[in-house]
Amino acid sequence: METLQVKDKTFAISIPAAEIQQQVRRVAAEISKDMAGRDPLFLPVLNGSFIFAADLLREVNIPCEVSFIKLASYQGTNSTGTIREVIGLASDITGRDVIIVEDIIDSGLTMAHMIETLQKQNPASISVCSLLVKPDALKVQIPIHYRCMDIPNDFIVGYGLDYDGFGRNTKDIYTLV
Repeated sequence: METLQVKDKTFAISIPAAEIQQQVRRVAAEISKDMAGRDPLFLPVLNGSFIFAADLLREVNIPCEVSFIKLASYQGTNSTGTIREVIGLASDITGRDVIIVEDIIDSGLTMAHMIETLQKQNPASISVCSLLVKPDALKVQIPIHYRCMDIPNDFIVGYGLDYDGFGRNTKDIYTLV
């Protein structure tokens, strides 16, 4: 499918599934190597990262745990600039190696907030793993230890990313036309 209609918007394919999976495998191998013997706790950020997290964790070959957190800062195609914690962390992360799994980092504000919140719980380390990063949109400097791809500052859907809740259920990633 070359184009995708989501509600009132048209999107064109920009990152095919095969390229996504190749990058997911590469990053999973890096994490497996770096975290060998450390039993990290993966914290996928819902809703967007659920597909990426599932694919990533199936490729990670070390013992690990998974817990979910939900933060929201998007409405429609724009970030609201306000971060609302919807579902908090249920696991004790004291002394743990934590890997935050995010679908996309654009302004970096949500991730900076999440790192600051998690640091108060005294983890051994916090690493950030993102499927996509928009370097031109970053408003704050944050360490991104594992990234699959850098992309332009365009609005995208697919592979877990949405437009008003729709468009998450594709294997490819699409850019707004």
